Amino acid sequence: NTPNNSKNITGFILLGFPCPREGQILLFVLFSVVYLMTIVGKSSIICAVRWDQRLHTPMYILLANFSFLEICYITSTVPNMLANFLSETKVISFSGCFLQFYFFFSLGSTESFFLAVMAFDQYLAICQPLHYPTIMTGCLCTNLVVNCWIFGFLWFLFPIIIISQMAFCGSRIIDHFLCDPGPLLALTCKRAPVMELVFSTLSPLPLIILLLFIMGSYTLVLRAVLRVPSAAGKRKAFSTCGSHLAVVSLFYGSVLVMYGSLSSQKEDGMQKIVTLFYSVMTPLLNPVIYSLRNKDMKRALQKFLGIQKTMLIKKT
Repeated sequence: NTPNNSKNITGFILLGFPCPREGQILLFVLFSVVYLMTIVGKSSIICAVRWDQRLHTPMYILLANFSFLEICYITSTVPNMLANFLSETKVISFSGCFLQFYFFFSLGSTESFFLAVMAFDQYLAICQPLHYPTIMTGCLCTNLVVNCWIFGFLWFLFPIIIISQMAFCGSRIIDHFLCDPGPLLALTCKRAPVMELVFSTLSPLPLIILLLFIMGSYTLVLRAVLRVPSAAGKRKAFSTCGSHLAVVSLFYGSVLVMYGSLSSQKEDGMQKIVTLFYSVMTPLLNPVIYSLRNKDMKRALQKFLGIQKTMLIKKT
């Protein structure tokens, strides 16, 4: 194996999902549809919040920002994956690989921060209803959104700079559909136990801390809901936070399975499937969850789609 440093290496080969040419084309069509459906679903939520004055509240402003985040999240991997399906070489450039790696994991961290902030909003709305308007002001909501983006993108900045300066040897093949830290570190000329320890610590740390915060918030919410005397009040409270809990379960459930599979050294195929679920399928399902379980969002989406339909009729 001859060392190839960052100046000489031309790129990596992303194996993706190896199969015959016909299968690659079928996968291209399938994931193109999934990608378009996700973009449409997320954009509809953003437009509904933007157009409906009744949704100009912190809860829905956070939801609109979360939807925009997930558009960026799925865009960090799927377009390159689609191009890879049609490519003969399946090569991704050195800089392209590390940019994808940085944005994918930074956006994933940002999503964790957003889920925690949304859980905090639910806690204030249900446990502190009288103080909610004075605590969750527009200024605080804006600061929380900005800080989610800042902390999410700062978290992986140092590790990505270190790894991008490492030398790589021999095979440039990554048995994945994206640039994942595990396969990348396996291609380095020298074992980097310190770097591996940093990654194994830094990657799950924000997820674990924020998951504990979310669980704590919803424990307090559940306790407050159970104290509500009327059944109608309980249903309304559960309806308010049910959608968010479903999204948290989807995201954290698949991520925890991913880390469990890494720790138990399961097959690479299993890791690809789990990564595919939380990076592609979860963003697709989230708009459906929010629109089906939230009456205000349903009305806003119907209103928005009705306006668009009217505009199309007028044009024709």
